[in-house]
Amino acid sequence: MLPPSQKLSTAPALSPARAWLLCVLLFLSAVLCFLDRQVLSVLAPQIIAEFGMSNTSYSRVVFAFVLSYTVMLALGGRVMDALGTRRGLGLAVAFWSVASAAHALVTGPLTLGVARFFLGAGEGPAIPGAIKGAVEWIDPKRRGLAIGLVTSGASLGSLIAPPLVVWTASHIGWRGAFAATAALGALWLVAWLLAFRGLPSTTTTASASDRPVSTWRTLLARREVRRLLAARFCFDPVFYFYMFWIPQYLSRERGMSLAQIGALIWIPFVALEIANLAAGQASDMCVARGWSRPRARLALMLVAALLTPASFFVVLAGTPALAIVLMSVLMFAHGIWITNFMTLVGDTVESRDVATTVGLTGFCGGIAGMLSNLVIGPVVDNYSFTPIFLASAVVYPLAWLILSGRSPLR
Repeated sequence: MLPPSQKLSTAPALSPARAWLLCVLLFLSAVLCFLDRQVLSVLAPQIIAEFGMSNTSYSRVVFAFVLSYTVMLALGGRVMDALGTRRGLGLAVAFWSVASAAHALVTGPLTLGVARFFLGAGEGPAIPGAIKGAVEWIDPKRRGLAIGLVTSGASLGSLIAPPLVVWTASHIGWRGAFAATAALGALWLVAWLLAFRGLPSTTTTASASDRPVSTWRTLLARREVRRLLAARFCFDPVFYFYMFWIPQYLSRERGMSLAQIGALIWIPFVALEIANLAAGQASDMCVARGWSRPRARLALMLVAALLTPASFFVVLAGTPALAIVLMSVLMFAHGIWITNFMTLVGDTVESRDVATTVGLTGFCGGIAGMLSNLVIGPVVDNYSFTPIFLASAVVYPLAWLILSGRSPLR
C-alpha cells in the first residue's frame, strides 16, 4: 500500500461557494483541453485524405503533440506549483487556444505537426494545475469528488468532441472547427479572470505549507512516488490510443463514415464521464466509513483493472455496435482508475508538490505514449489493430500490481 503523506493539505481558505465555483472552472478547463486535442482525432480521416498522409505519417503528427505535451507535463507541473493555479492555468489556456487557432492555417503534414507541437506545449501544464487547484481549494473530506469532477472534464471534452466537431466541420469546414475551439478558450479565460475578482492573490496562490516545492530528486527518492510513475508509464498509452486512433480504427477496420463515427464514438466517453464522477464519490464514502485513503483508492482501482481485458474483445466483435460497447467498458474502467489514481497522488504528497508530482507521472505516461504511437502507425499499416487492443487489455492489471507493491517493478 502507498502510505499517506505525513503532511497533507490543510482546509481551504476560500469560502465553500467560491471554492466550488473555481472547481467548476477547473472542470471546464479540462473539458476544453480534451475537446481541443480531439478535434484532429475526429477529423483525422478527412485531413489524412486531403493531405495524402499514411498512418505512419499521421503517427508522427501525433508524436509531435505527445512530445511537447510530455515535456510540459513535467516542466509545467513545476511551473504550476511555483506560480499557482490562478496565474499558471490562465497562461496555459491562452497559449493553447492560440495554438489551436493556428491549426486552421496549416498546409500539410509538416505545419500540422508544428501546430500540434505547440498545442501540446500549452496543454501539458493544464491537468497538473487543475488537480493542484482541486486539492488546495476543496476540503480534503471531499477531495475524491472534487478530483472526480475535474477529471470528468477530460471525458466530457472527449464526449462532446465527435458530434460537436463533425457538426461544426460540416458547416464551416475542418479549419473552422479548430478556430471555433480556440474561441471557446478565449471565453473561458474571461470567465476565469472574473471569478477571481475581489480575491487577494495570496488566497489562491499560497501553498498549504510555507516550505518551497520539493525538488524532483527528493520526490523520486520516495518509493511510493516511483510506483506512481511506473504505473502511469504502463497505463497511459491505452488512453492515448483510444483518444487518437479509435476514429481511424472505425474508419479503416469497420468501414464507418465520418458522420457514422461522430454519431457513435461519443458513447464510450459517456461511460468515462459517469465513472469519473461516481468513482470519486465512492472512494470518499469508503474513507468516511473508516478505510484508509490508499486502501479506498486501490480497492476501486482493482475493480477497474479487472474490467479492462474487455478491450481485447473489440477486435472480435461481430458488429460495430458491439465493438463500441466493449470500448465503453474499457473507458468506464479507465474513469474509475484515473480518478482514484489522481486522488492517490493528492493523498501521497503535500499540496505544494501535487502539480509537480502529477506532472512527473504524466511525463512518464507521455514517454510511453510517444513510444507507443511510433509503434502503432507501422503496426496498423503492416498488420492490423489487433496487437494494440491486446496490449491495452493487460496493462492496467500490471499497473495495479506495481501500485500495490505486489510487483518487482518499483
